[in-house]
Amino acid sequence: MKHFLSWSGVCVAIVALCLLVPYSIHAQQTGNLNVATAVICKTIADRQAVEPGTSFSVSVGRLYCYSKITDIQSSTKIIHVWYFGDTERARVSLAVNPPSWRTYSSKIIQAHEIGKWHVKILDASGNLLKDVEFEITP
Repeated sequence: MKHFLSWSGVCVAIVALCLLVPYSIHAQQTGNLNVATAVICKTIADRQAVEPGTSFSVSVGRLYCYSKITDIQSSTKIIHVWYFGDTERARVSLAVNPPSWRTYSSKIIQAHEIGKWHVKILDASGNLLKDVEFEITP
C-alpha cells in the first residue's frame, strides 16, 4: 500500500505541474519583444498603415497607431498609451501572438488638441518598447 500511495503522489504532482506550466508560459512573455514598425497614420487598410506621418492637421478627426511586433515567444499584450503633451489621453491594451503580430489603436483628435503628441508602446509589464512622436497642427 505504501508503494501505491507514493506512486499516486508522484502522479498528482506531475498532473499539477502540467496544469501550471502552460499558464505560466501564457501569462509571461519570455525574451524581448521587438517593435519592427511603429507609425501614426490616417487609416488602416489590408492590415497596413495608410498615409503615415509625423504631422497632421486637426481636421484629420481620427489617427491610428500601427505596430508590428516581432520576436514574440508566447501570447501576451502590448499597451498603446496616447499622450497630448504630458497628459495621458488614452490607454489601449492589445493582444499579440507569436511569432509576429500587427495591431493598432486609434484616437479621436478634438479641435482644441493642437500641439505635440506621442504614443508610448509598452510591454505587458509596463516596460517602454517604443515612443512615437507626432504633432497636430491647426
